[in-house]
Amino acid sequence: MTDISLLPPEFAGLDLLATMVVVARADGECLFANAAFENVMRLSRRAVQKAQLPDWFDDAQRLTETLDGVAANHYSSSRFDALLRRGAWAHEDGLPVHVIVSQMDAGEDGEPRVLVELIEIAQQARQDRDERKLDQVQATKELTRNLAHEIKNPLGGIRGAAQLLSMELQGDSAELLEYTQVIVHEVDRLQSLVDRLLAPHRKAQVVGDVNIHEICERVRSLVLIEHQNSKGGLRILRDYDTSLPDFRGDREQLIQMVLNIVQNAAQVLGPRIAAGDARITLRTRVARQVTIGKQRWRLALELHIEDNGPGVPAEIRDRIFFPLVSGREGGSGLGLTLAQTIAQQHQGMIDCESEPGLTNFRITLPLP
Repeated sequence: MTDISLLPPEFAGLDLLATMVVVARADGECLFANAAFENVMRLSRRAVQKAQLPDWFDDAQRLTETLDGVAANHYSSSRFDALLRRGAWAHEDGLPVHVIVSQMDAGEDGEPRVLVELIEIAQQARQDRDERKLDQVQATKELTRNLAHEIKNPLGGIRGAAQLLSMELQGDSAELLEYTQVIVHEVDRLQSLVDRLLAPHRKAQVVGDVNIHEICERVRSLVLIEHQNSKGGLRILRDYDTSLPDFRGDREQLIQMVLNIVQNAAQVLGPRIAAGDARITLRTRVARQVTIGKQRWRLALELHIEDNGPGVPAEIRDRIFFPLVSGREGGSGLGLTLAQTIAQQHQGMIDCESEPGLTNFRITLPLP
């Protein structure tokens, strides 16, 4: 296997490209894969080098023949559409890509090499969707904040009037007194809801050096303590990339962001916890050349929070980050809204992929 440290410097520039690029031999052996390819495949560069490029294609034969033809100079380049599989993520449908195979100069060993560029057919559509999502969340956040302020102002007056009325009714009808207590109780409940809506905007960020794995461990401990009576029915697994550096952020806010998502996962896993096979996985990875919203970052961290629950109901899947949208009975519909707000305050983003048996919330945060 080719040692990556011996690769010629001409490959270094390929890491700056947003499209996936692989340099391979005519037989399909991977000599180099750029950062974009690593991100899409969820694999490290060394892991990529342990496999043959055709292994990741549904139609491996077509790619093999194309690599052969280009390397043998039967034609200088070739283009076709294909489905790219994602290795360990085999449960996902193939990723439609446009494949461009081009000639390269032979290596120092005289072996012919080919350049394979893979362009996601849905890449632009996904970027447009993410930009729309950010715009929608921003508009919803402003609307929610303004609405919360408008609700908050009269609540104090209603509560005060109910308390005065309660004092006037002392010694009179117990039934009327009970009505005033109901008013006070419901006003307090609305006040609590409004406070939660306004929480991310009230407190200034306390920024410091943060380690994502310390945050994950804190959240893991809290949730396991909460479910310690489940007799081992809930497991929270770790799959950490320990090479991830610290970054600047508000530790308490980030703990709250991750905790909201993990608690949501634990709550929907109720039947599986009872059956003893509930599982949540915390997976961290580094991503390169990442676009978050409209801004591109050289490095970012990805925290995947996966569970094996029933999945997000299809009818609310596109709206789960909107306020007061909940997929479970009794839910406030604020946990994910607050989590997305905190992510955006750290210039990041949360998205979700869900199907029955696997839900994956991916938190992407830029790194320095």
